[in-house]
Amino acid sequence: MTQDIPTQVKICGITERSAIAACHAADVNYLGFVFFPKSPRHLSYEAAAALAADVPQGMVKVALTVNADNAALDALTAAVPLDMLQLHGKESPARVAEIKARYGLPVMKAVGIADAADLPALDDYAQVADQILVDAKAPKDAALPGGNGLAFDWRLIAGRNWPVPWMLAGGLTPENVAEAVRLTGAPQVDVSSGVEVAPGRKDPDLIAGFAAAARDATFPDG
Repeated sequence: MTQDIPTQVKICGITERSAIAACHAADVNYLGFVFFPKSPRHLSYEAAAALAADVPQGMVKVALTVNADNAALDALTAAVPLDMLQLHGKESPARVAEIKARYGLPVMKAVGIADAADLPALDDYAQVADQILVDAKAPKDAALPGGNGLAFDWRLIAGRNWPVPWMLAGGLTPENVAEAVRLTGAPQVDVSSGVEVAPGRKDPDLIAGFAAAARDATFPDG
């Protein structure tokens, strides 16, 4: 059976107005803007503000940052109209709580998973974040903490839930997202490179296919 509530979809690494239009047409729920200079999807505050102005009402504008200090977050939140902050670095639970209190925005904390030893961190961050993003852990030599197109063993989190909403990321594509939701029961999914034709260049057909496959996914017992 399909889920009573369709799987929510986040497209991350938005860099072009055409991608916003494609996401709107596909009923995507969240748009992610990346603020990390090492990423090919990195945006200046000015570029992000211009893109954010084109986001239709009802779509959640998420800023992805990596170990950003208060000065950077002050500048970001002053320049770009945002609905949520996504912390994708090594921010501690205490730092997550500090950011949440300082900026008054919902905070999503990304947690990298490679094996069972990484799972307890999800419980720790679920106590302080508004949402958690369950992602594939980046390799030790990776330049990027996410957006590497890697997946982890989804069976590690099969049937698990946390006291806050959570989102599945890491290596998702239009071809495998339904299986990922079936195995994990993920209520929300996040994709970046899986709907691109080149780093930072989203494909409207891939966005539409991903969103449709996620919404049509089934529960683990379906």
